[in-house]
Amino acid sequence: MKYWLGLALMGWASHAFAQSELDALRYSQLQFGGGARTLGIGGANVALGADAGNLSSNPAGLGLFQRSEVSFTPGFGVGNTNSSLQGSGSLTDSRNSLHIGNVGLIFTNRRPDSDNTSDWRAGSFGIGVTRINDFNQNSVYSGTVGEQQSLFQRLREPRLTNQEIDDQYADNAYVDLDALAYGAYLNNLDGGNQVSTISRNGPITQRESTLNTGSQSQYDFAYGASYRDKLYIGGAIGVVGARYEMTRDFYETTSDVDVHLRDYLQTRGTGFNARIGAIYRATDNVRLGASVQTPTWYRLTDTYSTQLSSTFTPPRYIRNDAGQIIQTINGGDAQTGSQQFSYNLTTPFRANGGIAVLLGKYGFLTGDVEYVDYSQPRFRDNATANGTTAGYDYSSTNQYISDLYRSTVNLRFGGEARYEAFRFRLGYARYGDPYRANDFDRTQTYYTVGLGLRQQNFFLDVAGVYKSANTYYSPYVLNAGDQPVVSIDANRFTTSLTIGTTF
Repeated sequence: MKYWLGLALMGWASHAFAQSELDALRYSQLQFGGGARTLGIGGANVALGADAGNLSSNPAGLGLFQRSEVSFTPGFGVGNTNSSLQGSGSLTDSRNSLHIGNVGLIFTNRRPDSDNTSDWRAGSFGIGVTRINDFNQNSVYSGTVGEQQSLFQRLREPRLTNQEIDDQYADNAYVDLDALAYGAYLNNLDGGNQVSTISRNGPITQRESTLNTGSQSQYDFAYGASYRDKLYIGGAIGVVGARYEMTRDFYETTSDVDVHLRDYLQTRGTGFNARIGAIYRATDNVRLGASVQTPTWYRLTDTYSTQLSSTFTPPRYIRNDAGQIIQTINGGDAQTGSQQFSYNLTTPFRANGGIAVLLGKYGFLTGDVEYVDYSQPRFRDNATANGTTAGYDYSSTNQYISDLYRSTVNLRFGGEARYEAFRFRLGYARYGDPYRANDFDRTQTYYTVGLGLRQQNFFLDVAGVYKSANTYYSPYVLNAGDQPVVSIDANRFTTSLTIGTTF
């Protein structure tokens, strides 16, 4: 079964806590963004045009602008999670965030209708920033597991030899879970490269709390032009800033042994991409649009640390051959210290197609389809940025990504009804499950609503976006494949307000 693929390997990987398939998916699975108008119609603006949201979707839409424009969109998000361990009772948690969703500045130059000296009727240059991903989420769960599913069972299945564990302990330079457990007095080295864990009593309770923060924001520089007010073409360069931070506390408790494992990961980096697009006015009421975005090339740096501590009640004793106590152990503590790791990541290219049907003064209907192949991300060594990463081979990780993920089709639909100066909007989006084969559905769904006001030189839009998504993972991997499974039902409601003016 594949349900555990995509494990939370945050600090538990075997080689210097190397990057995993989860990192590749995190920066590849984006959300639609833009001003409140775009958000209110489910992000479906590929064929619509004349919106600051076209900066990050289809730059050809800039060719439909009639006047210059500036807009600003702050947002507020409320996220909730219901988490459970192997179907046991769920625990709820929440996290709120205040952010800037979009800023757009469009400079338009349009020929008067009386000027027939060129078939190129208008051109617009736009710059802006769009929030394309939101990582803010809190989750917590608690439940019981059997001995064969416990963390201690994982410690009985070392990924290292005795000598490798002993070397890390001797140098006080831990980079693996097995060595951390040895430093915290949770296991002992036996002959034949075997590790034995200490004995425990009573039921086994597990609890984990995870705090995720951060986002991805794209800074766009785009130009769109109108040819005979029939064909619109455009291109853009995007610079993406990525920041992610995770703090995870895992507890496993029995009547006589308490274990606490804390992982911390911070990722910072920058990427860049390019996109081109076109919109064709098939009739006065029908527009067809398409855009293609190159892969995004990232340079990322992880700062990470892991700490494993134990408490024994009553204490454990070390005895000599005569049975005399020579050391009393109340617990132990081992940690990696703060480490850094630099690398490169390439995320998938994206292709979009759309159609917009104008209903005259009554509004419009619009729909988009997006193709993304999540098996395409690739890690590469960043030897020039940090000498400690030179020579690291990502071939097995990249092959795993190819085997685990698949291509998906994302759908976005929306519409707007008009009444005098007011605009009423609804939208829906469905983002497909990126996993090739598993027992769970990780499809993301969005429901959107919006309201707008248009005056001669001023506009005001408000939108609400409700996102629902399920996540399944295991906190560690067991050889038998029966590690505990954690399910998280997450939803997030984001309210955005756009204030803008034309000039």
